[in-house]
Amino acid sequence: MPNPQAHNSQLPEPGPDARAVSDALVNLIRAEIERAGGWISFSDYMRLALYAPGLGYYSAGAAKFGTAGDFVTAPEISPLFGACIAATAADVLAAPELGGQGAILEIGAGTGRLAAQILKSLAEKNALPRRYCILELSADLQQRQRELLAQEVPDLLDRVAWLTALPQDFRGFIVGNEVLDAMPCALVHYCESGWLERGVVWRDGFAWEDRPIRDMNLMMQALVLPVAGNYLTEIQLEAQGFVKSLAGSLSCGAILLLDYGFPAAEYYHPQRHMGTLMCHYRHHSHTEPFWLPGLCDITTHVDFSAIWRAGADAGLALEGYLTQGAYLVNAGLMDELNRLDAADMKAYLAGVSAAQKLVNPTEMGELFKVMAFSKGLELPDLLAGFQTGDDSGRL
Repeated sequence: MPNPQAHNSQLPEPGPDARAVSDALVNLIRAEIERAGGWISFSDYMRLALYAPGLGYYSAGAAKFGTAGDFVTAPEISPLFGACIAATAADVLAAPELGGQGAILEIGAGTGRLAAQILKSLAEKNALPRRYCILELSADLQQRQRELLAQEVPDLLDRVAWLTALPQDFRGFIVGNEVLDAMPCALVHYCESGWLERGVVWRDGFAWEDRPIRDMNLMMQALVLPVAGNYLTEIQLEAQGFVKSLAGSLSCGAILLLDYGFPAAEYYHPQRHMGTLMCHYRHHSHTEPFWLPGLCDITTHVDFSAIWRAGADAGLALEGYLTQGAYLVNAGLMDELNRLDAADMKAYLAGVSAAQKLVNPTEMGELFKVMAFSKGLELPDLLAGFQTGDDSGRL
């Protein structure tokens, strides 16, 4: 196969320690391929590349988020993002069914900045949750989150608890920002011989190889995709399964999911015949997941139609689906902007610029979507953030 490192020679070179981590991960994945008989699914490759203990992208300890990392998430752009999510959380926590005892569960809290923003905003509203739980498998990220929260909201740190598994009978508000896109996905390829699963082999380096689909669930989902001709795409079985797990964990409350993606008709558009798989390395994007595994993030866009079906199958009620721009405006973004100190012109203009990035259709406003589910709630009104602009009919 072509040397992907040569192809990506324009990207920043890693230091010797980082390259050693990547080399160790290459050897681990190569050994796994050999143990599996010479071929592993791409979902298995992606899982190892991102989550292999001590070596995977999210497990090895390097900075991932913000200007010092590989990409910037919405909470890093502006505290207004967390303030808007807090408005939705406050609606849920105020539901009579929760009796004032609701908690918040954040899935994969990154640096911890979103948690700090939500807690600050809820404290100002006198609407703090009983507990703020963070589901985080990475010990390194747990420590970073703890340090940031101790700096940002020291008086609220005693309300925060870290989990490594979903709780049972959770009551309250669950939020996941850019979580589903980083879950391992299957690659499927439609060609003259029908549907095949694309996997990974070792031929003096990692290489692609298609094989017949053996997983019946994967095959059934592939067979109904609206595609024709030579077509490569992703099916996110693990993201679907995770939504069902959230439904099983939640006994009463709501789930808010924010990510980049499309409904199925747009996801499987004829022009998207090479899929949506992307990699991120030091604020550069590329399409080669075999390049420096462990040092690059690997993501896909989210098929929100599949996420909706998974939630519905698990007994969740859809509360709404819309663009991030519409959600943030509905949730009070303009009110939050108006609260900024206009006398501090530099800070005010920075706040306006950040808000525009979050809602502008050419930035994050259209590509990012927001979906909410509920369970066991009799909500008298639409949740904050979902009053107008609902696109559920496109699912």
